[in-house]
Amino acid sequence: MKMKLTDIYIHAKASASLPVRRHGVWAVLVCLLLPALPACAQRVLSLDSCRAMALRNNKQLNIAKLKQDVARDVRKAARTKYLPHVDVMGGYEFTSREISILNKGQKSALAGLGTNAAGQIGSTMSTVISELAGQGLITQQTAQALGNIAGKLSPGIEQAGNSIGKTIADAFKTDTRNMFAASVMLTQPIYMGGGIVAANKIADISEQLAANDMQNSRQNTVYDVDNAYWTVVSLTHKQELAESYLKLVSKLGSDVRKMIKEGVATRADGLKVDVRINEAEMQLTQVDNGLSLAKMLLCQLCGLPVGEDITLDDEAETDDMPAYSAVDANLDDALENRAELKMLENAVDISRQTTKLVRSAYLPQVALTGGYLVTNPSLYNGFERKFSGIWNIGVMVRIPVWNWFESTYKIRASKTATSIAQLELDDAREKVELQVSQSSFKVAEANKKLALAEKSTEQADENLRCANLGFKEGVMDVTDVMAAQTAWLQARSQKIDADIDVRLTMTNLRKVLGETIY
Repeated sequence: MKMKLTDIYIHAKASASLPVRRHGVWAVLVCLLLPALPACAQRVLSLDSCRAMALRNNKQLNIAKLKQDVARDVRKAARTKYLPHVDVMGGYEFTSREISILNKGQKSALAGLGTNAAGQIGSTMSTVISELAGQGLITQQTAQALGNIAGKLSPGIEQAGNSIGKTIADAFKTDTRNMFAASVMLTQPIYMGGGIVAANKIADISEQLAANDMQNSRQNTVYDVDNAYWTVVSLTHKQELAESYLKLVSKLGSDVRKMIKEGVATRADGLKVDVRINEAEMQLTQVDNGLSLAKMLLCQLCGLPVGEDITLDDEAETDDMPAYSAVDANLDDALENRAELKMLENAVDISRQTTKLVRSAYLPQVALTGGYLVTNPSLYNGFERKFSGIWNIGVMVRIPVWNWFESTYKIRASKTATSIAQLELDDAREKVELQVSQSSFKVAEANKKLALAEKSTEQADENLRCANLGFKEGVMDVTDVMAAQTAWLQARSQKIDADIDVRLTMTNLRKVLGETIY
């Protein structure tokens, strides 16, 4: 096993100077099998891979996805408003006093029912016996016997009557100090003034709005990644240019120092070259710092560690980078595809449906109800101490009659909000039209600058070659060579800027047109 690891290590060191893409497998093996070895190969990223990683890791894009999930759930919840809803309720209540059907006088009368009846019966019988005796229909002995009989019957009648009265009074007790109740209620909306339809349309439009927001976030993410990617490529090429320029002025400095020793150049010429060398080193330092910061930004957008060492595919292209294909700036496509315009259109549609929703609150509303109610004590066979219930079905109608013009004011305010949203949409369309025109102009301008920069680069290369040749032949001095080197540096830098600017303007034009770049 040691021999195999050693062979891998030797092969990896031998191939260290070769392109990373060709020997990426060996680099991965070394990283996995020999973690204690020096640094592994750099991560090589293409523009497509940067876009893919950014779309996977962008936090705002993930937030937009979650908003889309929220809108979908809200839309599903709105659909349930068409369906019947069932509610179950139950409760228990203890009261200090029970419900009484009889008042106190009625209870007292029932409690003395036998006593009152016996008294009335005894008085009536005495009167009757006296009248019969007075008319001679019965004898005094018979009357006395009947009186004795009535006196003996009176206690029994009194006792039986009082017992019956007490039974009746007890039957009227409700026993409602402990009350239980439960109900199942079903409600089916029939007509809600169009409010349910409007709420469902708002939910549908909100889902479209979330999808358009998602698309807008994707476009912005890709646009930011493209800008960061091409900025890194530009600074990489400028870094190479700064290194080449430093080599040029350093070689010139070496030549001038030799000429000073030979007495064919002055010390002032050497100082001029030294100043230019210092400037070149400063420029290289600034480019290095800018490149590091640009790579940090690209790593952050792609979800990579900020300090990770990365290499881009287009950094290896030292000459002309591959050009984009032409894009037709069609205004109609921009107005149709721009996610921002779609979102504003969704806002207008939501505002219109909101007006209908506000209006529905002041229109008649009809709902069908049905359910089952159970109580204890039961009320359907006297006051029974048991659970018993009834079914019920009905229609509920609500008709607003007078609200002091509240509905008029609210509907008017909602319509005004719709007009504002429409004006914002119209203003955005005008701005999009201006953006398309400006972006098309910038693309054309960038292509012209690139063509001029290519010519300037060719001329600067020839000028530098002639200056170096003249300096060697002794017909040109140090100042002329430094001027030619400066012109060469500016031409090369402008060429890099123009080349990158073409790509950035094309990317911006695609974004303005609302194209799905990735």
